[in-house]
Amino acid sequence: MRIILITGISGSGKSVALNALEDAGYYCVDNLPPRFLPELAKYLDSQGQLRLAVAIDARSSRSLDEVPAIIKDLSQAFDLRVLFLNASTQSLIQRFSETRRRHPLSGSPNHDADVGLLTSLGEAIESERELVSGLAEFGHQIDTSNLRANVLRAWVKSFIEQEPAGLTLMFESFGFKRGVPLDADFVFDVRTLPNPYYDHELRPLTGLDKPVIDFLSAQPMVHQMIDDVGTFIAKWLPQFRDDNRSYLTVAIGCTGGQHRSVFIAQALAARFGDKANVIVRHRDAPIALDGHVAPLQT
Repeated sequence: MRIILITGISGSGKSVALNALEDAGYYCVDNLPPRFLPELAKYLDSQGQLRLAVAIDARSSRSLDEVPAIIKDLSQAFDLRVLFLNASTQSLIQRFSETRRRHPLSGSPNHDADVGLLTSLGEAIESERELVSGLAEFGHQIDTSNLRANVLRAWVKSFIEQEPAGLTLMFESFGFKRGVPLDADFVFDVRTLPNPYYDHELRPLTGLDKPVIDFLSAQPMVHQMIDDVGTFIAKWLPQFRDDNRSYLTVAIGCTGGQHRSVFIAQALAARFGDKANVIVRHRDAPIALDGHVAPLQT
């Protein structure tokens, strides 16, 4: 049986992810106390259930310390994957304000005894970050700060379609003007490269379009940047494998996340396609939503 454990920060999109998994045929449970997860998994497995998705968050704050041991134990018997959703504090405050929902760690007249009480929303968010921070290392992280719900659903679909064995290497393009992705393990700044944005014909296009590809391919500096970043990753990738890492995220940033970073992320993904399970994502470019490596146009 495959188990997807969804965790992370409240307001970061766990409900959207859980709904996407339900649509994909998973038996879904929200807000399950962690101590009951092994019993539930064994029962459903005995009943012939093949897919289980469980959301665990700060509503079970006093039980979160048990989760790392539970993950390790269940991984011995099941195909267990962890999806950790995160978002910037500013984005979370805006979402809670728009929905008028109460944060699980905010004061409430009818609160669960398993949840501590805090007064301000910002304080609650930061406290929750500390509570769940230890879970991020067990799985794949997604920063949903600037994501639309349909993009998150597409990324979750890509996540569950990946083969479980080996390390998954993700290249994510982004624009610095919208902030650095919170899920990045490495960040490379390519803003020093020639910018297609200043060509009025190229401005509305992206790094996947042939005119932009031709423009950037003609720049020696671009190839030097790709070679330098590629050499660094190739050197250290074996060390991450030896450390039993399941996911490694390499973020490539330019000003708007539409031209240079997209092109370079695609080039790097193509370069490492036969060396790891590769995903490429373009956070800020107005292009297709699937997370698979798209071939470079020639």
